[in-house]
Amino acid sequence: MEAAEPERATVCVTGAGGFLASWLVKLLLSTGRYAVRGTVRDPGVGKNAHITALEGAGERLRLVKADMLDYRSVASAVDGCQGVLHVASHVPSGKSSNPEADVIAPAVTGTLNVLKACHEAKVKRVVVFLLCSIIPTGLKARPSLRTAGQMRKREAFAYAAKTGLDVITVCPALVIGPLMQSTVNTSAKVFLGYIKGGEHSISTRDQETVQNGPKHLVDVRDVADALLLVYENPQASGRYLCNSTAIRVSDIVNILKTSYPSSYTYPQNFVEVEGSYTYNTEKLRNLGWASRPMEETLRDSFECYQALGIPN
Repeated sequence: MEAAEPERATVCVTGAGGFLASWLVKLLLSTGRYAVRGTVRDPGVGKNAHITALEGAGERLRLVKADMLDYRSVASAVDGCQGVLHVASHVPSGKSSNPEADVIAPAVTGTLNVLKACHEAKVKRVVVFLLCSIIPTGLKARPSLRTAGQMRKREAFAYAAKTGLDVITVCPALVIGPLMQSTVNTSAKVFLGYIKGGEHSISTRDQETVQNGPKHLVDVRDVADALLLVYENPQASGRYLCNSTAIRVSDIVNILKTSYPSSYTYPQNFVEVEGSYTYNTEKLRNLGWASRPMEETLRDSFECYQALGIPN
C-alpha cells in the first residue's frame, strides 16, 4: 500500500515570474512543504518557462493571472491560501515622467488590495517585500521608489493594526544575483552601473573616474531565504532589514577583475566618498538568517550576466 501524499500548505507568491519571486518559488518548491500559487500578468508557458520547469512545479505550482490593481483578481488568487508572500512590485527601467501614476499608486494600491483580500480570505500570515524602501537619498533617479516603499510600509502596518492581520515586512538593500529569467532586471542594470560609472562617475579626459563609496547589496537567494524564514517563524513580527556587509566599488571591481581579467574594461580611477547610512540586520540574523559571502554573489552574478551577454 502506497503512503499517502503529505498535506501541503498552499501559499501565494505575487509576481511569481519576477527576479526575486522566481527564486522564492524555487525555494518553496524545494522544501516539499508547500503547494505554490503564483500570480503573473500572463500565465503563458513561454514567458514563465523558467519557473514552470522547476522540480516539483508540475505537481505543486499553479500560475494564475492577476493584476495587483484589480481587487477581484487578487482576491481570487489568495482565496484558500494559508499564507501570502507579496513580492510583486513595478519598477520602471528608467526615470518615470509620472512617478505618482507609474510607481507610487501601483505600489500602495496593489499592496492594500493584497492585504484586504488576505483579511477577507482569513490568510494566517502575509509577508510584504518592501522594494527599495531603504535606498539612500543620494540615488537621484529613484526618489519615487523610496516614496513608494515608505508608503507601502506605512499602509501595510496601518492596515495590520486596524484589522489584526499578521503582516511582516522584509526590507532589503539593492538585490543582486544570478537571474533565473532571460530578461535583464533593473537591479542588474543598477549594479553594473556601479562598475561602469553611470550617474556615479566623473568624466575625465583620459578615462572614467568612479565614486568609491560603500554599496549595500544583498544576494537574491538570501532575500528569498529571509522571506521564507520570517514566514515560517512563529516569533517573527514587524520589520526586518536584509543586507549583506557593505562593500566599496573598488572592492567589487577588484573581485571581478581577479576572476575575469580580460572580459571587461574596468574603471581604473576612484574618488573616495563616504556613506551616511547603515543597515542593522541583527533582528533578522537573530532568527537564524545569514548572508553568503559577497564574493560568491558577485561571481555568480557576473557569470550569469556574461551568459546573457549583459555586461557588453
